Amino acid sequence: MNTDGLNVVVADPNLVPLRERFEAALPSGTTVNWPDPTDTGAVVEALRDADVLVSGVCSPEMAAAGKQLRLVHAAGAGLDGIDVAALPPGTLVANTFHHEDSIAEYVVAATVLLTRGFLRQDAALRRGTWDSPARTPGTPWPDGLADTTVGFVGFGHIGALTWQRFRAFGARGVAVTRRGDVDAVAERLLWAGSVDDLDTLLDTADVVVVSVPLTERTTGLIGAAELARMGGSAVLVNVGRGPVVDEDALYAALRDGVIGGAAIDVWYDYPDTGNTGAPSRHSFHELPNVLMTPHSSGLTRQTFARRTSDITANIHRLAAGEGLHNIMERAR
Repeated sequence: MNTDGLNVVVADPNLVPLRERFEAALPSGTTVNWPDPTDTGAVVEALRDADVLVSGVCSPEMAAAGKQLRLVHAAGAGLDGIDVAALPPGTLVANTFHHEDSIAEYVVAATVLLTRGFLRQDAALRRGTWDSPARTPGTPWPDGLADTTVGFVGFGHIGALTWQRFRAFGARGVAVTRRGDVDAVAERLLWAGSVDDLDTLLDTADVVVVSVPLTERTTGLIGAAELARMGGSAVLVNVGRGPVVDEDALYAALRDGVIGGAAIDVWYDYPDTGNTGAPSRHSFHELPNVLMTPHSSGLTRQTFARRTSDITANIHRLAAGEGLHNIMERAR
């Protein structure tokens, strides 16, 4: 057992490239162990005398090994991989954000790719076809972001910052949230309401940005009827969770031209390990109007550099007996 300082186990692969920075920011006397996150046995063994676990995953087996854990700190917002009930009583569970800047960039970039037809034009030019209204009579002119109406389904950290970015291009904005407590005037939105107003948003938005968390109420929130309200030129950008948008309905709407396109960063199936696996039972990859990304919208160096600062600052507070920031749970 370490008697000189805290014993920290880091089992998040995203922090490995920032190892030197992470360790340099820790309190003097801290011991750091970096087991292979894919080797459950190594992680369990490292946790036997750990005070802090930095990971978005803490299984019952891991929690049972970490009998003296005082803090489990996720290097992200999600805590669904942490079994809080299995942790030793009193263990604090914290998270961190900073992905909203990178996700906002993704949403704007994806929207431009889809609404301007750049995905289609790229594919055509690779075949030698100049797919442009200047070259092909009758080809419709695409719309820029100015005067485009962007509808936000969810308006938390991600939605609010993304709206700031869109606003710089002259877009209009509307939003719905669970509580319906967004101040439209203060946020410079045309209007804001609750999820009861979702149909109105879908009727009017050219771009629909989904960033709500996955809950019992939001699962399947956007299905076939909702997608049909969007219209044939509207695009959907999902950076929340895949099942918020019904999988079957989304595929059919894209395949049949019910909506104009979609950028999908969050999926329905994920690999258990490694980096190989289909993201859906449907062939989204065969559709020309889909931008597919592997849940990477928030993954930039800046995101994890800022998360590193948050986590190490909390470890300093723990060592000093001070109150921690971003505490989301306490094991009972």
